[in-house]
Amino acid sequence: MHIAREIENLKKRVLTLSAMVEESFDRSVQALNRMDGVLARQVIDADVQVDQFEVDIEEECLKVLALHQPVANDLRFIVSILKINNDLERIADLAVNISERVLDLQKMERAPIPFDFASMSGKVHDMVKKSLDSLVTLDPQMAREVISLDDEVDQMHHETYSLVIDQIKQHPDRIHALICYLVISRYLERIADQTTNIAEDTLYLVEGKIVRHQF
Repeated sequence: MHIAREIENLKKRVLTLSAMVEESFDRSVQALNRMDGVLARQVIDADVQVDQFEVDIEEECLKVLALHQPVANDLRFIVSILKINNDLERIADLAVNISERVLDLQKMERAPIPFDFASMSGKVHDMVKKSLDSLVTLDPQMAREVISLDDEVDQMHHETYSLVIDQIKQHPDRIHALICYLVISRYLERIADQTTNIAEDTLYLVEGKIVRHQF
């Protein structure tokens, strides 16, 4: 029974970290939409707590592995949590990166966002939320929905590159701001990749099958 309590505690800690990471991402998007430096700094400052949570969860997983030597479903759960834990921390890091670009943009002459940031960030938000919901509810169908959305975000980022190049040609005086926006698009694309990893690991947790490279 002791390992069952340990695993239940791990579940609660991962859910707490998930909520923190989702909030960081949402705030980074709001910071860019509002060009809000105060909100951007809140995201950056909160990352210390996310990092500590990630380390604590990893240490707890390693402790369970060492003390209980789990097998079958318990082992699969621990392995999945170790990977998902890292993916969550990376999403938070990318939210920090977006917030740092907001602070950079505040120092520059204003330039309109050269791509449909609302649509792209909205789709990535759906992926973040669904990947975490699929983890909480162990819903394989929802996890597959996340994976299917990744190609759409990749295409959006590809289109952003062309739009930014065109804007640089038309407005060379805005090159620094436009490059910042291109980098932000790349961060969103990377967050989508991390949510896809979480969805794939959730499928592994539920079905015991490694699905990387199959979609």
